[in-house]
Amino acid sequence: MPERRDPLEAQGMSLKDLAAAIGDRGGPPPVDLWNPSHCGNSDMRIARDGTWYYRGSPIERPAMVRLFATVLRREPDGSHVLVTPVEKLAIDVDATAFRATQMTMSGTGDQRRIGLTLDSGDALIVGPDHPLNLVATADGPSPRVAVRFGLEAELARPLYYELAEIALAEGNDPPGVWSDSAFFPLTS
Repeated sequence: MPERRDPLEAQGMSLKDLAAAIGDRGGPPPVDLWNPSHCGNSDMRIARDGTWYYRGSPIERPAMVRLFATVLRREPDGSHVLVTPVEKLAIDVDATAFRATQMTMSGTGDQRRIGLTLDSGDALIVGPDHPLNLVATADGPSPRVAVRFGLEAELARPLYYELAEIALAEGNDPPGVWSDSAFFPLTS
């Protein structure tokens, strides 16, 4: 089944329109309900920069990457798998499964809503269902947002810096930002 949905773009889109577009897409396949036997390794890897590889070669077709992203899930042990109703294959993920590459927002303070576009072509609204946190890693702090099924997206540095600037300007203690009626500290 080919991926036929166009990727969402937060850039230049109002938050209201982005939220409507997210709702119109419907949800992802119910990979959280599928529990087939583990079949082996997919020979695929998602690099830290978000590039998907198959047997060491980049996957060049964005629609193919978007399709694989819809059947991606993180297991309770932290590993990642591609899953269908009849098979489950391991996939290596260097950092996070996705990257948040674009941002739009409306409101200020506790009335703010933040929308993010992911490199998978999906989008989300930061809030209780998609919390933002800062994870300490060997490479320094990693700003991440929960996506679905245990998967996370790392925020592109310019997005994180914009949120950090807002957090400092608003003077919250600890520094952080509001989105969708929830406060998210920008500390690890």
